[in-house]
Amino acid sequence: MSNILLAMSGGIDSSVCGMLLIDKGFKVQGVTYRTYDSVSKGCMEKETGCCTVESIMEAKHLAEKLGIEHTIIDLRAKFKETIIADFVNEYLAGRTPNPCVVCNSSIKWGQLLKIADELGCEKIATGHYAQVKHENGRYFLSMGVDLLKDQSYFLWNLSQEDLSRTLFPIGAYTKPEIRMLAGEKGFVKLSQKKESQEICFIPDDDYRRFLNENEPDKIKKIGEGDFVLADGTVVGKHLGYPFYTIGQRKGLGVALGEPYFVTKIDAESNKITLGKRTELEVDTVYITKVNLMKYAKIPESGMEVDVKIRYRSTAQKAIVKPTENGLMIQFSGGVSAVTPGQSAVFYEGTDVVGGGVIDRAICSGIEPEMRSV
Repeated sequence: MSNILLAMSGGIDSSVCGMLLIDKGFKVQGVTYRTYDSVSKGCMEKETGCCTVESIMEAKHLAEKLGIEHTIIDLRAKFKETIIADFVNEYLAGRTPNPCVVCNSSIKWGQLLKIADELGCEKIATGHYAQVKHENGRYFLSMGVDLLKDQSYFLWNLSQEDLSRTLFPIGAYTKPEIRMLAGEKGFVKLSQKKESQEICFIPDDDYRRFLNENEPDKIKKIGEGDFVLADGTVVGKHLGYPFYTIGQRKGLGVALGEPYFVTKIDAESNKITLGKRTELEVDTVYITKVNLMKYAKIPESGMEVDVKIRYRSTAQKAIVKPTENGLMIQFSGGVSAVTPGQSAVFYEGTDVVGGGVIDRAICSGIEPEMRSV
């Protein structure tokens, strides 16, 4: 049997992964990485969320109970240079980042495979709700059996090499089944453990505070700007363009008699355009930094797919076509609040065809960019 390097967070999903692998006869080695000190300046008295000392020690103790070797890796410097830097820079560019996507490809898989090679492990395993398939010489993701927990959206940027060496043991199970398995193995407390939903390095979910703490001089220099309507009419003041995202309605601090949303962010002029819900509708989206999975290329004539423009969005019918710098996605109907910097992931049934980073969006052949960056 192969040696498997298991990424252990201290949570139920990765822990049950270890149990399943051991039951199948694999030799498992556990690794937990420290990516961020989640205590915020003046924000909290103790660490919360994932990647904390507490969660790392829980992973270590679980590894001991499972009888497997366990290693703790400090990746805080690497995490700061890549994930934190990208997160801040994207907001400063007037875009909305997707740190989990960047972290998966550059930190989790990027570092795990290196560690696996050092430890003589052929493959790695994680507690993601997804599945890997291999057909026609291509490795690609497929949705996890539990569609409510499916995490394929966050994994679209994994390479063929990454996928060829990856196991997702819980991808064929539902969350209730995973909890039941933990209980049956005697880990009753673990089976009842709550999940962490926030961004690991912003456990209080206040990214405005985070930006102010990490780039105070740049944020201060940007300063306040104008809220404007599509015709240029100034209707109020905002705190600075990095603090807003396309589709945002709450927290704008302006009263216009009916709901208005952020429809455009102009980083150059520090102006934010507000509009009615209908002004968020687009039908064509351009994406860059494309990674294809199921097929090596998209036909010039296009391909029918289902596209998700955010994790919790419902997939929409569309045709995807190659462009000089990426792909163009033409939706069969309008989609709302398409946000540059976020990921567009396209599927064929439950299989991931590929994904990319949203660059801009247009409506009915008219090409006002949703964000000027």
